[in-house]
Amino acid sequence: MTDNSPSPQVWPTLRARDARGLIRFLVDAFGFEETVVYGDGERVDHAQLSWPPGGGVMLGSVRDDGGWPVPPGSFGAYVVTDDPDGLFARATAAGAEIIAPLHDTDYGSRDFAARDPEGNRWSFGTYRGEPR
Repeated sequence: MTDNSPSPQVWPTLRARDARGLIRFLVDAFGFEETVVYGDGERVDHAQLSWPPGGGVMLGSVRDDGGWPVPPGSFGAYVVTDDPDGLFARATAAGAEIIAPLHDTDYGSRDFAARDPEGNRWSFGTYRGEPR
């Protein structure tokens, strides 16, 4: 029997002081795709940004209800890309704060890292992880 259900995915989730600004930055600087944004005015209750090769992130505005224990600016992610040089150029042109320049690693990846306006660290590279 073939299982046609979608494969499991991990969706990192974060909060932002200026969620709409962070969404614009992640789309413009890194190439995430805005899939859905729910909320009124500047408040974002839930947003999904898809990463073109698969997966993505979810985010929302900081709330006073204490429901999300990770403060803005404390998030970090590694994102796989087939074009780190092109993405580095895009991020730099969009004004991203580069915190680790484009470089080749000793394990065969080509990486760089940047910080978003909220202070979160985004690492991009070609390393796809080891097979299970």
